[in-house]
Amino acid sequence: MNNRPMNTRTLSCALIAVLALGGCGGAADQAAPDPAGATEAAPGAITAAQIARLGIRTEPARDAGPLPLGTVPAQVTLPPEARVAVTAPFAGALVRLFVIEGQEVSRGQALAVVRAAEPVQYGANLARARAELTLAQTRAARLGQLAREGVVAGARADEASAQLHQVQATIAENRRLLALGGASPDGTMTLRAPIAGRLAHVAVETGGPVGGMTAPFVIENTARYRLDLQLPERIARAVRPGMAVDVQVPQTAGGAPVIVSGKVLSVGASIDPATRSVLAKASIGGAPGLVSGQNLMAVIKGADVARGGVSVPSVAVTQSQGQAFVFVRAGNRFVRRKVAVVAEAGGRSVIGEGLTPGEPVAVSGVAELKSLLAE
Repeated sequence: MNNRPMNTRTLSCALIAVLALGGCGGAADQAAPDPAGATEAAPGAITAAQIARLGIRTEPARDAGPLPLGTVPAQVTLPPEARVAVTAPFAGALVRLFVIEGQEVSRGQALAVVRAAEPVQYGANLARARAELTLAQTRAARLGQLAREGVVAGARADEASAQLHQVQATIAENRRLLALGGASPDGTMTLRAPIAGRLAHVAVETGGPVGGMTAPFVIENTARYRLDLQLPERIARAVRPGMAVDVQVPQTAGGAPVIVSGKVLSVGASIDPATRSVLAKASIGGAPGLVSGQNLMAVIKGADVARGGVSVPSVAVTQSQGQAFVFVRAGNRFVRRKVAVVAEAGGRSVIGEGLTPGEPVAVSGVAELKSLLAE
């Protein structure tokens, strides 16, 4: 009979050690003696030793400014004016190629050298016209003087003047044609990039033909891009042209993501029956790692300037049955708090409801807290 109370007390101590993760001795250190008996620990209370052992670290929630409208899927595209074709003014053969497809080029950079027969003909015509110019000038001047003196008929002077103008026009035309292609006397001409950007298409090889009506090169201007946004029904009516848009562009080699900003250009007037979304278009700047056809998530800002949100590291947010939670520290306790995540960008989540700036939230050891405080 005397041994039964001791066994019950021992079993209770072992159960407290399992639930508190701190051992029977740790619980005894935390709880102060009570004349009426041991006090019950508050829900979620853990000791400093447990916090250190579980690797729990907290950060205060930050003020995120005006609350974003939401995060929506987006696909990167090029605006219609972003593609420029590079053509050869004369048909010929490509003798040297300096670039490859996908390469970044600067404005004025040499792309290829083409040799054509037409510039040689224009050069020959120019040389003959120059040779005739002096003779035509002399003849026109002489007949003009004789016509004024009444020695010859004025018609002959007019004919000589017309021939001079014809020679001058031939020289100007051949000069223009040669300058158009930048051709040298041997018929070679250099094709250069008219804009800076990325070579999206190279349709020629060294030794291959180059047609005057085909484009051997297509360059994409990578300074500006478009976004095709899929707006859910619940926010489509609130989106307006001019609203700010941010996208997070992942970087290679472990670099930090880059945030690229832009603005909404237009919002569609109908709902796609397949996706139940409204198509909107936005304009954004260029950035390393941003390519046409890429799928990203876009944060639409400017929805409600009167209401602010808070920002926490995305690792602080955990999901349970479709609901987002964070663990907020209050003294020696951690409380599981429901939150509404309205946007994610740059490794941080913007909370619309459930959290205020300055409240400390767990940013590590979240999985352990989730298991410890599971209901």
